[in-house]
Amino acid sequence: MPLTPVNVEFTAKDTAKAVKRRDIIIVIDVLRCSSTMITALANGAKGIIPVETIKEAWAHRKEHPEFLLAGERRGLKPKGFDLGNSPFNFSSETVEGKQIILTTTSGTKAISSAKKGRKVLVGAFLNVEAVADAALKIAEKEQAGISIVLSGKMGRFSLEDFLCAGAIINSLSTKKVELSDAALAALLAFQQAREYLSAIVQRGSHARYLESIGFEEDVRFCSRINVFQVVPVLEGETMVPLNISRV
Repeated sequence: MPLTPVNVEFTAKDTAKAVKRRDIIIVIDVLRCSSTMITALANGAKGIIPVETIKEAWAHRKEHPEFLLAGERRGLKPKGFDLGNSPFNFSSETVEGKQIILTTTSGTKAISSAKKGRKVLVGAFLNVEAVADAALKIAEKEQAGISIVLSGKMGRFSLEDFLCAGAIINSLSTKKVELSDAALAALLAFQQAREYLSAIVQRGSHARYLESIGFEEDVRFCSRINVFQVVPVLEGETMVPLNISRV
């Protein structure tokens, strides 16, 4: 069996390259969109509809007033929304059995850019092993490559997303994959950082900003590895938990 190529795209605008390659795409936005999605689905949310703009979010809410409206701009909950973008907002008591409309500054835009990909998964430190295993299984079945897309911060490179890409690559079997230079760099960065991962993530610019507006606990939580086995996958317009047995 040929080796599965693994690539890393550094910002959301580079998603088009992964789509063109027809890769299995893993979108990462550690702080906090992808971590929030994983937490919400792990706590029983029925599905999450990612949208790019607040206007789109309200349009969906008008059609479905029973859906929860969640998201952030500059890290804070938009006026009139039910929930922000903190994983701690998405407890089982709040989200179990519910559909959620989510819009964030970077993460939901990256997902929208990836929609034409062969398969779109969402990864974070919280589900590193699960998303790596799922992506490799799908890629081998479909004879496709894997692209890890870093959402970044407002279109710029993100330290925590880069390290998370490395963590996912670290969980892939090195005997089954062929790493691009960017993928190898992410792997080496994670291997150097993992002993002090949370402290290093906290040194990043986005983490510092979130801490400055009161979300220090979010940063710590989102730096934890393998808390959940849930892998969000895009089905139509909605992120739902992947049923790996059906892959």
